[in-house]
Amino acid sequence: MQYDALIVGQGLAGTLISWELEKSGWTVCHVDPGHERAASNVAAGLMNPITGRRYVKSWRFDDLLPIARATYLELEKALGINLYNEYGIIRSLFNHREENDWLARTGDPAYQPYMLDEPRLASYADYIRPAYSYGEVRQSAQVYIGRLIKAYRKRLSAKNAILEEAFDYQRLHVSEHSVRYGQATARCVVFAEGAAAAKNPYFAHLPFGGAKGQAIWVRIPGADFPKILKQRIFIVPWEKDIYWIGSTNSNHFEHDGPTEEARAYLTERLSDILTLPFELLEHRSAVKPTVKDRRPFLGRHHEHPNLYIFNGLGTKGTSLGPYWAVHLRDFILKNSTLDREVDIRRFSRRD
Repeated sequence: MQYDALIVGQGLAGTLISWELEKSGWTVCHVDPGHERAASNVAAGLMNPITGRRYVKSWRFDDLLPIARATYLELEKALGINLYNEYGIIRSLFNHREENDWLARTGDPAYQPYMLDEPRLASYADYIRPAYSYGEVRQSAQVYIGRLIKAYRKRLSAKNAILEEAFDYQRLHVSEHSVRYGQATARCVVFAEGAAAAKNPYFAHLPFGGAKGQAIWVRIPGADFPKILKQRIFIVPWEKDIYWIGSTNSNHFEHDGPTEEARAYLTERLSDILTLPFELLEHRSAVKPTVKDRRPFLGRHHEHPNLYIFNGLGTKGTSLGPYWAVHLRDFILKNSTLDREVDIRRFSRRD
């Protein structure tokens, strides 16, 4: 079979670059075995413009937000499913200093579109133990990443455009103007493998890392929380009476499976917050790719210009992915210039 692009991986990065190339008229085929512990199946899919203890605006969020919103709404329509949900995030402030820091940020014109100093707690006020005070993040959202991956995979299967197998680098044959993998030929390969890219021989020089995240899903009958709460952990509305609770994050781990320690931590923190009973439904874990400078990996191989990489989206992948997928699409199709902050050549520069 002849395609324009062979895409290795069908997590968030692979799905988004596939969508952008298809919209541009290219045919694609994915190679992906499916993995229950893929990061896309564990993530809450949050788009959070204000992060960290210093309440800093996420990198380039002003640019990321409109592209992300438009992309996920496009995919909603194309796939016929709900993906994109705009929720405010209630941030618990635990002392006078944190409250002052929050209020100082709300006075900055660059932050005002994203922050409220008088949050609307809604039904949270009745069912949580109160913090010192609260702030609210605006223009935040939650995207069902796992649902997106599943629906897009079904779409690919219907078009015979996915090989459900682990990618074998030994079977890839690269020539000057094309690539061949088994019976499939294409103009190029886009590696969007997530944490598995650490074993990719073509991009082994890149400083891949990995962090293991764990989350739980719980049922909280009668809560009807209409917003996301951040009170050391996140409580994220998921389905009727069901909430995503997370997450833990570790750079040192022995395996990629769930641990009793993480489950206990999350349930204990949730018990500290809620005045309602809850039922534990599910506990999942995944290893996500990390990058030392916390910027994505985009670029082409230095010897094989028809081999590309799209990786390193990390914990903010939901907001980063759509913007940089468009950026990479233009690089592949139009040979546009890559942004220096994401270009993989930054790791070989000496300037």
